Amino acid sequence: MKTLFTTLMLLAVSLSVSAQHIIHKKVFSKKMNKEIPTVIITPKLVDGKTYKTIYILHGYSGNPDRTYKEDIPDLVSKSQKYNTIYILPDGNFNSWYVDSPVDASSQYQTFIGKELVEYIDASYPTTQNRKFRGILGWSMGGYGALNIGVFYQNTFAVVGSSCGALDFNRFGKNFHHYQVDKVLGDFKSLPKQYFTFDKTKEMASSDQLYILDCGTDDTQMIDMNRDFHHLLSNEKIEHFYIESPGGHDPKYWNKSLSAQLALFENYFNSQKQ
Repeated sequence: MKTLFTTLMLLAVSLSVSAQHIIHKKVFSKKMNKEIPTVIITPKLVDGKTYKTIYILHGYSGNPDRTYKEDIPDLVSKSQKYNTIYILPDGNFNSWYVDSPVDASSQYQTFIGKELVEYIDASYPTTQNRKFRGILGWSMGGYGALNIGVFYQNTFAVVGSSCGALDFNRFGKNFHHYQVDKVLGDFKSLPKQYFTFDKTKEMASSDQLYILDCGTDDTQMIDMNRDFHHLLSNEKIEHFYIESPGGHDPKYWNKSLSAQLALFENYFNSQKQ
């Protein structure tokens, strides 16, 4: 009887794990020497099958739990529908997803672009081909997705930004208000590598697809996103750019991020392994 009970318990645990959709993990970063809370959303995994992956970066002051509960509340169903694993790392409130030159404990570009990808590929049945791996984010996360995506061109094939905070030149007092100076130092001494508008040379030769959108009522971000779109168009860099009514809030992100994930899926479906 004891043996039967133990067998049934193990079977129950096994079934629970195989059907798990939302997984909370603490992933160790060697470069930062700390664990980073990460949410991994999977479809029901099938033996012998591999899955596309998309890394999703929250905005300033956000977190992974808020991402799937408020910002993209249907991520679990989308994961099953698209057969895609979504990875939601914690950006530590205000990391701006950079490798900070002034704070050794804030090295999120390397963590997400290298360490986290290596961990996910080693731990889950992913399709380990850049053509089936993407990264997107909104606001601070939009900046982070472009920053990381362009730097790791051989890792990500499609990069998305929704109402991204793309131009530090226009931040003014917000450079301090949004604590960008805490991770990048003084604006006057900021190297060009941190300016999105200076990345077009790398983007032109990256063989990546870029997807950008912004709400027309987003007074913080609309002008910089329009100007970046015009810059990419003038440089003949392939991209999608979308504007629709909405502000800098979850109501807009609900629809814009869902639309971007559908575009990511279209891109993946057009690729051959």
